[in-house]
Amino acid sequence: MNKEEIKKIFQNNGLDVVGIAPIGPYYELKKILEENVTKGLVTGMEEPDIEKRINPKLIMEDAASIIVCAFPYHIDVNDQSNISKYCYGLDYHLVIKDKLDKICESIKEKYKDFNYKIFADNGPLVDRYLAYLSGIGYYGINNNIITDKYGSYVFIGYIVNNFDLEHDNPTRKTCMKCNKCVKYCPGNALEGNYKIDPKKCVSFITQKKDELTLEEMDKMNKNKSLFGCDICQQVCPHNIDICESNIEEFRNDLITTLSEEEINSISNKEFKRRYKDRAFSWRGRNIIKRNIDILNGKSME
Repeated sequence: MNKEEIKKIFQNNGLDVVGIAPIGPYYELKKILEENVTKGLVTGMEEPDIEKRINPKLIMEDAASIIVCAFPYHIDVNDQSNISKYCYGLDYHLVIKDKLDKICESIKEKYKDFNYKIFADNGPLVDRYLAYLSGIGYYGINNNIITDKYGSYVFIGYIVNNFDLEHDNPTRKTCMKCNKCVKYCPGNALEGNYKIDPKKCVSFITQKKDELTLEEMDKMNKNKSLFGCDICQQVCPHNIDICESNIEEFRNDLITTLSEEEINSISNKEFKRRYKDRAFSWRGRNIIKRNIDILNGKSME
């Protein structure tokens, strides 16, 4: 099977932004990751073993290529939201795994020797780097991957597999470098040179488990979001006139706003029961309750 046949299968299943990344090791990425560690530009949520982040064969011995897919999630809604757009639909981890599982099993029915491992923001490899290598998008100054059709409002899923598919090449397109994301970032997390201090990112701060500093609370108050932050994407010119998501799970049964009254009145157990299939639930009710208190000024008095 060649890569065009593989891509056609994914396109027939509604995934129209697909590329093939090489198997590495990615030594050029290793230098960047080591520099980030040295400068403290890490959150602690990353895989600590850099070798695992640059060498897919540590995930699968017979790995020969990586299929990389973009899952668009942008939907035009007029609601005054207090959570990030990526949380509106069903939890993307569940959606991506389910869709890629079904596609891979259909490939395996035809090609019995097809072995694979699926990842959706839960593997050691750097998914945005794989997206760049596979040519499905290019880096913005804000570190997001920008696609032609869906802008930066995409999740990335990838499949490490044992098929030696011809890999794609990175696109020659680049970010406009207008620096609007740098100017409007409420956490001042962006340096303007494709570097980001993730610990200053308000999206990270709203999910941080440790006690927040006064400075972090102040950054949150500049954004007024209970979970996540979309400012750098909202001001990005690459996100003008992009296509909406074609994925039903990101189009229907949307939750765009969390009710403060509800969060204040339910237990963590009940919160998990109601929202277990939503991306904003992973930290539990108490973190969101803390954020409500901060935005209402209760934790800064």
